[in-house]
Amino acid sequence: MTPPRLTDEPGALALAKRIKAGELTALEATEQAIARIESTDGALNAVVVRDFERAREAARALDEAGLGEDQPLFGVPMTIKDSIDVAGLPSTWGLEAAKGNIAQRDAVVVQRVRAAGAVILGKTNVPPLLADWQSANPLYGITNNPHDTSRVPGGSSGGAAAAVASGMVPIEIGSDIGGSVRVPAHFCGIYGHKSTYASVPCEGQHVPGLDGADPALGVVGPLARNTDDLAVLFDLISDPVLPLSGKRLSDMRFLLVDTQPIAQVESAITDAMGELADRLRTAGAQVDHESPALPDLEAQHRDYMRMLGITMSGGAPGPDGKQASVRDWFDLCDAQARNQRQWRDLFATYDHVLAPPAGITAFPHDPKPGMAGRMIAINGEETVFADQLAWAGLASFPGLPSTAAPIAADDAGLPIGVQIMGDRLRDRDCIAAAGMIGALFGDAA
Repeated sequence: MTPPRLTDEPGALALAKRIKAGELTALEATEQAIARIESTDGALNAVVVRDFERAREAARALDEAGLGEDQPLFGVPMTIKDSIDVAGLPSTWGLEAAKGNIAQRDAVVVQRVRAAGAVILGKTNVPPLLADWQSANPLYGITNNPHDTSRVPGGSSGGAAAAVASGMVPIEIGSDIGGSVRVPAHFCGIYGHKSTYASVPCEGQHVPGLDGADPALGVVGPLARNTDDLAVLFDLISDPVLPLSGKRLSDMRFLLVDTQPIAQVESAITDAMGELADRLRTAGAQVDHESPALPDLEAQHRDYMRMLGITMSGGAPGPDGKQASVRDWFDLCDAQARNQRQWRDLFATYDHVLAPPAGITAFPHDPKPGMAGRMIAINGEETVFADQLAWAGLASFPGLPSTAAPIAADDAGLPIGVQIMGDRLRDRDCIAAAGMIGALFGDAA
């Protein structure tokens, strides 16, 4: 099945073009987006903080000032993930205790999109501490997948993906440490980019009460319904990365990784990956299914989970009750450096690695928060849910860029995506490849 789409609303660049051409004003575009949220979000609960009056004021100011230089998002309404600071709005991280944590200034990425002409409508929902692949918390409630409201939109940027996929807004900014951009994009059938580690400023995204040091593994990245919007939004929020290579699909070599020792994969996703490989070969690309250069994925997952656990818990004892020492952390950093060199060697041969963003599609809401102890059936077999983080860790542990793109749907009509990984700082190439892959499945950039 082809990737399902829920809306024909224009993307960010198309909308900005209409505003610049005088077909509508920034205020009219903002009012239309507000109307979509008010009519659509009751069933989804994605946009949980609404800042409509200030959005109207910002849109009026844009209309009065007129188009400035270098404003590709002029008049484009958008939302921001809860955990990313927007001055005057709460940054709660899904914690009831943090409902009074009002940001005093915009995060750097928010400053950059405002400077590019964007209008901020509000903020979108997350799980507590961004630590789940569903987006529900005691403060704002449950966010639903727009393709099937009985299922999750992913997490932790689940509200972001639901808002974009449903057409309420054309673009969003999320964050990713354990698949938190890629998995919601996969579950909701849109594009999402996990940026190269440290290529996009994280200043303005920090746990309430902490001072804002960049977390190990964590990144900020964009979400959109097409790759033209995704590329422009990434360029606006990122620091300098490598230029686009300009390669065509027929000149590319891909490594397909659709199995690994840790995490199982639903048969519908395996089938979709096989169909993708066939279409790439038809387009002239080379696709390999194995390579001796691939790192030891079992060892990588073990080290990733240890580093992720220390980062997410602030160094508290892990599930095994053991407290990490400074020596343990330095050993993990050494393991990460070795892993990064192995991936760099692999990308001397391949342009991109293709893999599932997760081995599952959107699952039914689970009233029990967090991944600990959760099981999920894959191909009729009960498996440990947290093992699915092995797919997120492919790019997260080495700090590599990875773009999630929709390529199919399962028998229930739920979206299926692929993540397209690249070498360090090759973010633009990942996004461009995602656009070419989307075109193979009938999607226009």
